[in-house]
Amino acid sequence: MKALRDFLDQQAKLFEPGGKLEKLYPLWEAQDTILYTPGEVTKGTAHVRDGLDLKRMMITVVVALVPCILFAMYNTGLQAFRLIAKGGAPLQDWHTALYDLLGLGYDPANVLACFVFGAIYFLPVLLVTAAVGGTCEVIFSIVRKHEVNEGFLVTCALFPLTLPATIPLWQVALGIAFGVVLGKEVFGGTGMNFLNPALTARAFLFFAYPAQISGDIWVAAMPPDGYSSATWLSRLAEDNNATSSLALWDAFVGTIPGSMGETSALCCLIGAIVLIVTGVGSWRTMLGVVIGTIGMATLLNAVGSETNAMMNVPFWTHMVIGSWAFATVFMATDPVSSAFTEKGKLIYGIGIGVMGLLVRCINPAYPEGMMLGILFMNLFAPLIDHFIVTANIKRRAALYGRA
Repeated sequence: MKALRDFLDQQAKLFEPGGKLEKLYPLWEAQDTILYTPGEVTKGTAHVRDGLDLKRMMITVVVALVPCILFAMYNTGLQAFRLIAKGGAPLQDWHTALYDLLGLGYDPANVLACFVFGAIYFLPVLLVTAAVGGTCEVIFSIVRKHEVNEGFLVTCALFPLTLPATIPLWQVALGIAFGVVLGKEVFGGTGMNFLNPALTARAFLFFAYPAQISGDIWVAAMPPDGYSSATWLSRLAEDNNATSSLALWDAFVGTIPGSMGETSALCCLIGAIVLIVTGVGSWRTMLGVVIGTIGMATLLNAVGSETNAMMNVPFWTHMVIGSWAFATVFMATDPVSSAFTEKGKLIYGIGIGVMGLLVRCINPAYPEGMMLGILFMNLFAPLIDHFIVTANIKRRAALYGRA
């Protein structure tokens, strides 16, 4: 490693002020600080030192996403193979043409085959996201003459997981460009945005191209036989008795149709443990979403409805269906767009749970509400923090006055 460090130090002068490649310094700084800790450190007793810098924090989130990423590839292949096993024809496009060259077959019981087939769909989406979004980040960094923002590491990993397997790649490129540029960079970059960039990109695609983003494919594998719709949420919107205890277990594990990385509540739970143990993700925000979901679901169940089956769905079913778990663990806990104060995080999470369930259950045109619930609360996070801080100032002023 010393040889690599010496080599990098020798090349650094090309990118530093006065060097031939001075304009490309943000690119140089990005790779150097990913491999090693920054060369500039604080000195003196007035500073608090922490080994966890922004890059390491973002990498920790990516590590927590690994179970979801691996399961996304497996489940994508599994759902396709289940459909084929029921008599459906495999998709005739470059994905399946490439897969056929490997000669692994289309057996749902073959874990390796499912994983490889799903990877052929997932990896291009991930690569396009990284290439287009990363290019946008670098362009803004070079123009503004600042370091490449590390936040894109997480956005790059999150965004593909929220998409259906059959999303056109040009829409992936358009969506991530919109999310990075208009969701973050126009506000000043990482740390300045008030909306979650990955969710902003997902929302743009949903409203701009609803047919492609819905992912109405590979759903014949969903019980009961012959049912054809985008997700189990659509099924529940028609009949709240559509899921048995066995089906709920499948939903918890994640072997159901849906967006590539959002189906497994189990993988999200593993990610939640990683984020909470490392202190990167706020358990208060997650707990708030749980409280808000339980409270709103219980209220809707008490009201009931003969025409809207979603109002009769219990809270435990909401927690394993759709993007609830993924949104709670990875989207709601975004440290930039969420509340900053400790009490504010809890209130912010409760608001997400309430709004997510309201959209999911009350709006018949959109059975999935967590995305809109989080974006809605992103707008109110600064206001929540304002009232919390103001209340603390008044409380301390009163205590000081009595003293």
